[in-house]
Amino acid sequence: MAVTRIKNSGIKNGVLKYDSVLAGQSSLPSIPTIGTATAGTSSATVAFTPGGITGTTYRAISSPGGLTGTSATSPITVSGLTNGTAYTFQVRAENAVGNSLYSNSSNSVTPTAPKTSTVEYLVVAGGGAGTRGFNAGGGGAGGYRTASGFAVSTGSAITVTVGAGGAAGTTNQVKGGNGSDSVFSTITSTGGGAGGYENVTGNNGGSGGGGGKNTTVGGAGTAGQGNNGGFRSTTSYESAGGGGGAGAVGSNGGTNDVGGNGGAGLSSSISGTSLFYAGGGGGCSNSGNALSSGGSGVGGAGGNGNAVAGSGTANRGGGGGGNLSGFNGGAGGSGVVIIRYADTFADAVATTGSPTFTTTGGFKIYQWTGSGSITF
Repeated sequence: MAVTRIKNSGIKNGVLKYDSVLAGQSSLPSIPTIGTATAGTSSATVAFTPGGITGTTYRAISSPGGLTGTSATSPITVSGLTNGTAYTFQVRAENAVGNSLYSNSSNSVTPTAPKTSTVEYLVVAGGGAGTRGFNAGGGGAGGYRTASGFAVSTGSAITVTVGAGGAAGTTNQVKGGNGSDSVFSTITSTGGGAGGYENVTGNNGGSGGGGGKNTTVGGAGTAGQGNNGGFRSTTSYESAGGGGGAGAVGSNGGTNDVGGNGGAGLSSSISGTSLFYAGGGGGCSNSGNALSSGGSGVGGAGGNGNAVAGSGTANRGGGGGGNLSGFNGGAGGSGVVIIRYADTFADAVATTGSPTFTTTGGFKIYQWTGSGSITF
């Protein structure tokens, strides 16, 4: 039997149509009929119907990329695709003799990343305000809650609430405002407590407000969120306690007429940058004496009658500083809600409240400074 080499027909649109075969051997397989392509995660399945003369293997090829997959039956899975890129596919049959022509192109499909089922969160409430009054205490920091592996649902909007800082104390012997709660899904952080004044303790909150002169306790913090405020237990010396922070209690007022420092906050890198949150506000000092400090640079410094009390840092949940009678206390800093999850998962389907969205360090990060929602 004579053997005749049949050359391939060349390349059309970048795809090799069929290879050389030897005449006199069994026939080339028939061209398959393309079916429906279905997108997966970094992959697609391609259905087809074999031709009249079947092959032993069927090969699908992607466009763009030229990625392939093989199978003895329909469908064929093609892996290694880029999520978010549109692809079409062709299929050919292959046997010991050679390869068929490629089929027509399939429908276009776009692989997508899976939706996340868990997130890491940081929920910080608004800080409490410092009070204006006789030897007034600093405001407590907003409640601080964080954890990873928190389960989230898909398809429904998840509530996000960012608490405001407490309003500054501007009237003598009237406490400033407590901070407002922040919420993510079922996680609530409690607003910080306002500072007290002479003979009056601070308010309870995420962290408690500092007590004024002649108090024996500060405001109580919330377990797992913050700490108690400081106090000044005697009538001697003109000073007040600092507000509690997420990382430590507020310091007591000193015997040298210097107010107690605000309790330390805690640091977190969930935003992609290591930052402190939820430091307490400093208690007031006597006129002209050294100022007390706010906790971890985010709580407001206490006033001394010659200096304005500092406010808590916005979107960090710091407490405001207390001040002497006749001088305003500092406002509490507003809270923040931040979530993140691995960047191998899909973006959220929708958000409200204009969160800042970044992808860094292997994470997708959403940060709200105002209330809104997220849908996965």
